Amino acid sequence: MPKRERLYHWRPRSLQTRQLLAASLGLVAFLALAGYALDRAFLSTSENILRGRLRDYALDFARETEFSRGGDLVPPYDDKLPDPRLKRPGSGLYAQIVLPFVLWDSDSARGPQLPQVRMLKAGQERFEGPLEYMKSNGETSQAYRFGYGLVWPGDDLSDEVPHTIYILEDTSRLQNQLTVFRRALWGYLGGVGVLLLLLQVAVLRWSLHPLRRVIDELKRVQRGIAHRMSERHPRELEPLTESINAFIESERENLDRQRNILADLAHSLKTPLAVLRSRMDNGTDGPELRAELDEQLKRMNDLVGYQLSRAASGGHKLFAAPLALEANAEEIVSGLEKVYAAKGVLCEFEIDPDARFYGEKGDLQELLGNLLENAFKWARARVLLTAKAGESAPNRRPGLLLVVEDDGPGIPEEKIALVLQRGVRGDERVQGHGIGLAIVQDIVRSYRGELDVGRSEELGGARFEVTLPPGL
Repeated sequence: MPKRERLYHWRPRSLQTRQLLAASLGLVAFLALAGYALDRAFLSTSENILRGRLRDYALDFARETEFSRGGDLVPPYDDKLPDPRLKRPGSGLYAQIVLPFVLWDSDSARGPQLPQVRMLKAGQERFEGPLEYMKSNGETSQAYRFGYGLVWPGDDLSDEVPHTIYILEDTSRLQNQLTVFRRALWGYLGGVGVLLLLLQVAVLRWSLHPLRRVIDELKRVQRGIAHRMSERHPRELEPLTESINAFIESERENLDRQRNILADLAHSLKTPLAVLRSRMDNGTDGPELRAELDEQLKRMNDLVGYQLSRAASGGHKLFAAPLALEANAEEIVSGLEKVYAAKGVLCEFEIDPDARFYGEKGDLQELLGNLLENAFKWARARVLLTAKAGESAPNRRPGLLLVVEDDGPGIPEEKIALVLQRGVRGDERVQGHGIGLAIVQDIVRSYRGELDVGRSEELGGARFEVTLPPGL
């Protein structure tokens, strides 16, 4: 199996598992870094405390150490030592006094092989460690060492005695403290980690509950128990549920539309077929039957063309890409100018560059084609197409405003509802099927828009205004 496929199969498919895994890794990493930082901080603090203690021991030694008139060292008496461990051999606390030619060790330093020492300048301090040394039993151990450089003042400069005091302490006490601290630290951090992990599980289940509700509602819709998603969802999921509801409604409308078109087509063809059957049953023959057959075939052809036009205009894509208007309008107007070349109609555009149609290209061409053809048919000399970006809403595609005007006779107000009906022509003397404006109305309704018909104030003829609301 390729590496990419292995990684794909390894990744969990559950969102809750992914979130829990990511949160767990982040929690473990945080606790590990926090524990490491606290451990380093405790070690640094312990070393600073140890350094301060060893420095105090060195100052006590310096205060109790004397030199004879001949420059001989007089170490502190046993009762003046800063810590009783300095009297016990191998106790872990050691003192050394370094002179130019002499090295003095405390009783505790008898036996262990301590690290080599050297003289420091007067006033110089040095803290080192951990340094390795060998105990009296032959085991290797480590110790921290503090050195302090001093000068014993004599009667004159020739009597001054430079010397350095070193205090060493084995790391065993510090290591014991670190062990106790680390055991408590990781124990507490582990307990906190488990509690936080359980809390994270509870928070994830609570935060993903709306998604489980969406899944349950989708299953109810699939089983036919519910007709749509409910509207009570978090703001982040509202675009999803609204899109699903719009898709469900769109599919139902498309299904109903196709059923209605088939039913309408079957019902419309019943009459011409019945007429032809009646003529044949009556024994009609010759030119009369031919004329009747031609008339009924023409009628059936018109009916089929009408129903096909309805089917072509129905069912737009819910998430269609935006379409520019000017190019489609120019293509349609170019063809109409050839058809109505004898009238010499001039079509003007006022199209906003930001205006876009969010739907199928066929719907846009049907919409513009029928409106512009109707305007060319009735115009005397001028047609005006106006397109602007419509209303907008947060997280929604902007709407669209389309206006087609002409300088023709216009439509009387009492006939507006009539001309929008299927198969009705504004003037029976004008050639056409009377379904163009009905198709426009069907398209506008499928996009949940509005079609308003009135009189043009600028050109004086008919004015068709299409308003499409913001989409999903």
